[in-house]
Amino acid sequence: MSPQSTSRREFLGRGLAASGLAAAAAGLGPSPRASAAAPQQPAGTAAPAAGPLIDRAVAFLRPRQDAKGGWSTQREPGVTALVAAALLRSGQVPPADPTVEKALRYLEGFLTDKGGLSEVPHANYATAISLIAFKYANVNGRYDRTIRSGQEFLKRMQWDESEGKPREDVFYGGAGYGGSNSRPDLSNTAFFIDALHDTGLPPDDPALKKALVFVSRCQNLKSEFNDQPWAGKVNDGGFIYTAAQGGTSVAGKDDSGGLRSYASMTYAGLKSMIYAGLTKDDPRVKAATEFIARHYSLDENPGLGQVGLYYYYHTFAKTMNALDSPAFEGAAADRPQLRLPNQATSTFTDASGRAHDWRAELVAALAKRQQPDGSWVNQADRFMEGDPNLVTAYAILALAYTRAGAKG
Repeated sequence: MSPQSTSRREFLGRGLAASGLAAAAAGLGPSPRASAAAPQQPAGTAAPAAGPLIDRAVAFLRPRQDAKGGWSTQREPGVTALVAAALLRSGQVPPADPTVEKALRYLEGFLTDKGGLSEVPHANYATAISLIAFKYANVNGRYDRTIRSGQEFLKRMQWDESEGKPREDVFYGGAGYGGSNSRPDLSNTAFFIDALHDTGLPPDDPALKKALVFVSRCQNLKSEFNDQPWAGKVNDGGFIYTAAQGGTSVAGKDDSGGLRSYASMTYAGLKSMIYAGLTKDDPRVKAATEFIARHYSLDENPGLGQVGLYYYYHTFAKTMNALDSPAFEGAAADRPQLRLPNQATSTFTDASGRAHDWRAELVAALAKRQQPDGSWVNQADRFMEGDPNLVTAYAILALAYTRAGAKG
């Protein structure tokens, strides 16, 4: 991208810097302060490639599959579903690979006539991720019936009028883990939306429209879409963990009692809004995009530091890919400077006006964190990120979105 061209994101970043919004949020995390310019590698270095990182990661995961066919099966089948999806997305492992087939048989063992993995402790979470894995393996319609029944199960798990929750209720449209912990939260609702979107449901599907109501209530943005009493206290366009039961943020509260936004949930919220059909002109999308422009980082999960870093990397990659999609960007005439000629690299301009090749920067961030055995693990062991099976799957999925033309 030429420094002289002005994409939507460059315009947004420059406008934010001029208005002083970047400084207003300085307490959340680092924000680069560089002049607008095309992203560059340091002199004398070469950008790492994603392929070798993925090769080493796949080689790490293969022998860790247990006799049941899964990974970390002492936890729950959701980890296996995530690993299977990662292997299939890696570009290195086809659906007919014995490792994948064994993993899918393990997941199929949890399916019931209710649809989905209905009897596992985290039924919504495990079903959502498993549907994505089944979709990637769905050669010649092998999993068509499984996917359809799983979609219907997820819809029944969603909080709506059938559970006595009208639109005015803060639970409305959301999804929780399932089982004994069904309070809706944005992370599980985002997985729910991902599963329905990735398995082919259109943005105007009623389940996605209901989910959008819940997602909007998780945004720190006082508007017609969020009537919660805390929405205007922080009011920075970012997202919290859940609006339910008075609202909760893993990042805690500020001095006014407002619920602090943090980046991983903001990317999850933004992606969910895009999948539910919102466009770049919607005020919720604008506010969320401004938030990530102010807090762009691949050194940490802004607002939480190293906590949840690899969930963040995965969600960052999938959201950036969604922002780059032609369906979101609109008519071709509106985005002539967004992509470079090879369609493999696009840039995101932060609030200081600095253009980031997010794909190259993400690959570099993961390259320096990969362990000698090919795995990734987070020393800030929260949200199960001390499990190298889970974290390595997150990393592979993130790397898959750095490929040209990645979909999903």
